[in-house]
Amino acid sequence: MAEPRVSSIDGKLNEEFAVPSHVEEVKEKMSAFAKHHAAAGRRVVLITSGGTKVPLESRTVRFLDNFSSGRRGACSAEYFIDSGYAVVFLHRHRSLYPYTRTFSTINMLDALQFRSDEAFGNSGEVVVNQKVLPNIAKVLKRYQEVKDSRLLLPIEFSTLSEYLHLLKAAAQALSTIGSMAMFYLAAAVSDFYIPASEMPEHKIQSSNGPLQLSLNMVPKILSPLVKDWAPQAFVISFKLETDAAILLDKARRALETYRHQVVVANVLDSRRGYVVVVTPSTQAELILTEEDVKNEVEIEERIVSNLTSAHQEFITQQVG
Repeated sequence: MAEPRVSSIDGKLNEEFAVPSHVEEVKEKMSAFAKHHAAAGRRVVLITSGGTKVPLESRTVRFLDNFSSGRRGACSAEYFIDSGYAVVFLHRHRSLYPYTRTFSTINMLDALQFRSDEAFGNSGEVVVNQKVLPNIAKVLKRYQEVKDSRLLLPIEFSTLSEYLHLLKAAAQALSTIGSMAMFYLAAAVSDFYIPASEMPEHKIQSSNGPLQLSLNMVPKILSPLVKDWAPQAFVISFKLETDAAILLDKARRALETYRHQVVVANVLDSRRGYVVVVTPSTQAELILTEEDVKNEVEIEERIVSNLTSAHQEFITQQVG
């Protein structure tokens, strides 16, 4: 397979965004993971999840952040694994994580009990209060199955720079498996940044008066991903808006601009119960009914079901 072309964005990434020291090591891990599962006939999805942090100083004290708990990415990872995929999970440090997300609001010390053995002094055992952690046995069993089968490869990022370089590395790593690779770009990525060359080294002093920031636009990474880094992959981007009236037009415009396969369009206030899956030729509304909500159905289950079918059709077309 031919090497990916070098895009104009590659130089900008290296010049204006600090390269993580571990990026090549992580790239090798992702490449080995993808090849291992593709050889077994298993499709691989790269899920990006959580928000990106934009430092205001080199020795960072202050930063800009994007709203995202990482819920959609973490939840979707579980459904992709259940659908037969292996998952590279590129996620924000301390954002929600597959399987543990279920218990993210619980104080673990409230869920554990120490039972002492008076005959042996302070020794004893720690037991789980399953009333506080409902379904913990089921979730733990599934997590261990996934871990033992090496179906989940977690990769962390914190800053925008780390995210961009790791996404590029992931795209190049997964390009080796062609159309069996899917990219599910659910992370909330900053639109603005301060170039490394313009960033002050030390903490910005409040004694200097009001702070005025001049931010550059983040380069659109979707374009080189689709055209150069992983041109045979099945790529899904997300479009989140607060105004439903402009949502579908913006989704279609994204498809026309970047020439990828799918946009999952959603409105901030209704994103957990309603999305529209938009392709160049179709659009499908996915809606949770009151009965679905009562039965704790998650919209991500419907999204993943739709996309896995579309991915299979895409693979068939590529082979044909």
